[in-house]
Amino acid sequence: MRKMRVLALVLALTMSLTALTACGSSNKGNSGKDNTAANNNKTENSGKSNNNTNSEAKDTITALLPPVSGNFQDRFQQMEKDFNELYPNLTLKIEPASWEDMTQKLDTQVNAGSPPDIAFIGSDGISKYLQQDMLMDITDLATPEMIDDFDKTPLEYMKRADGLYGFPAYMEAHALGGNKEFLEQAGIDWKNVQQNGWTFDEFREAIKKGVVKEGNTTKRYGFVFATAGVTGKDYLNILVKNAGMPAPFTKELKYAYTNKNFLEVLKDIRLMIDDGSMPKELSSVDAGKRWNMFLTGQTMITGKGLATFENSANQNNDKIKANDGSAVKGSIPVEYIVLPVPTFLGEEPISSTAVDGYVTFRGKKEPTDEHKANVVKAAYFLASGKVAAMTNNDLFVAHITKSGKEAANSMEINRNPDNVAAVEKLLSHANPARPDIPSDLGAKAIKIEDEVIVPKLQALLANEITPEDMYEAVKAAAIKTFGEDGVVKD
Repeated sequence: MRKMRVLALVLALTMSLTALTACGSSNKGNSGKDNTAANNNKTENSGKSNNNTNSEAKDTITALLPPVSGNFQDRFQQMEKDFNELYPNLTLKIEPASWEDMTQKLDTQVNAGSPPDIAFIGSDGISKYLQQDMLMDITDLATPEMIDDFDKTPLEYMKRADGLYGFPAYMEAHALGGNKEFLEQAGIDWKNVQQNGWTFDEFREAIKKGVVKEGNTTKRYGFVFATAGVTGKDYLNILVKNAGMPAPFTKELKYAYTNKNFLEVLKDIRLMIDDGSMPKELSSVDAGKRWNMFLTGQTMITGKGLATFENSANQNNDKIKANDGSAVKGSIPVEYIVLPVPTFLGEEPISSTAVDGYVTFRGKKEPTDEHKANVVKAAYFLASGKVAAMTNNDLFVAHITKSGKEAANSMEINRNPDNVAAVEKLLSHANPARPDIPSDLGAKAIKIEDEVIVPKLQALLANEITPEDMYEAVKAAAIKTFGEDGVVKD
């Protein structure tokens, strides 16, 4: 059993749109940008790089942004205006994206050599684009005031080796979510679980108790996790961290998923389906269907659980109470309870975390120093102050900048205190950042995930292959990629 480093801090979503202007261009004109009341972002000194580039020339910064929160995209026009008021010579052009096709759209633009200046992605995607030489290192461009504004741990997630490739938006713990009424009906002491966790065996028995059947028909499952579409990577990634594999590589940079613990997690995934606690059709459950099943009482526990789901459940409860017809069809009042992921094989708990943020890109042509500095101003504007405060409040995640915390002081938020404490507990053993993993290794691991792990997991969930089949396929791909000496051997 391993001792994991304890990281106490604040918390913690992937990715659409039309073609963007090439990175590095200095577009003329700023017409149509009305000045409005300045926001609370404290960015007067932001973007002044160490090479003293502080041009007042007109410039446009492009950003590709998905619906980070429910209200995020509704604020784009105001965000553009506020940024222009702070920097009258600069235009922030935001392109809205959807989570479903953002990766494809971004990849298309990257492959064409004309990515946006800024894109909102998960920090785990940095290695992929760094390997393609399409990211902009802002280490020497971010001012000390900017760096000091951020909590240290989430900022580390935006680094690779000695480079900094953007600013984090939030750090959020991945958890599970339970229906309080159903948990108590099943005799589950959820408050104890929130603070002390549970083993896989305890979790397995608990979700069995949550199953409700009428004859041969299952009316309610104990546990449903989204595994289709953009959520295809989530399920296994979250579980293996609690099985002694907090990252795809060990500290010695050996590929970790050849560990026999990986096989045991795969066996447990099948067990929950074979028990009848999860749907046999789990491989077809996407994020929308998963949430619909939770709100309509078709499952006791759902995953991946994010802090924002408490807010979403509360909002749907309000719609039910108002009887205005806008609630999810067939939904019931739900009190959302944050629950930890179970631990496996006697390993100590470690929380999977999401650190997503505003990653800085460059095109094939080297951007000017002035444009680089302007991109940093825009990325910091989006990741701090009022913009960050409003976004993170929407998500029910904690603030990771001093300026965001200050701006949030005047904003109301209503959260279940037990859930707040549960998230704090999760973050006390959060997954540590691994900037030491070389970008080439990180990119190769992502390739194995995309080409082997995700499709094989879908086949395992559909009962088309065995856990042993999947384990051997991942092991063979890892040895082919990293060599016999580059993987963990049990």
